[in-house]
Amino acid sequence: MGILEKLFGRAPKEVGGGEFIASRKPVARFRVEQTLNILGKETLIGTVEGIIYPGYKVRGRDIAPIREIQRERKRVDFAVDGDRVALILEGRANAKNGEVLEVYRS
Repeated sequence: MGILEKLFGRAPKEVGGGEFIASRKPVARFRVEQTLNILGKETLIGTVEGIIYPGYKVRGRDIAPIREIQRERKRVDFAVDGDRVALILEGRANAKNGEVLEVYRS
């Protein structure tokens, strides 16, 4: 029995690939304009609604942690509302073009 299960009476939600989402509410949304596979990493290009940091998790059909955020081909520490950025993921979220993904704290 884990700490979350003791405090809230339930375990964190596990979705494909063994990744967990501990937070209940999404902190941001990400509108996918294009998906790429660069050097074996899934990269999502799109617009941010909210604030996103590396380490947060993106939920599409699967869950994947954000490894890096790039704006205009330069690495940035965070992305805010209205930014057009590229999210480089550690795993695969299996997102499609035009889809709106939820972003959670890890």
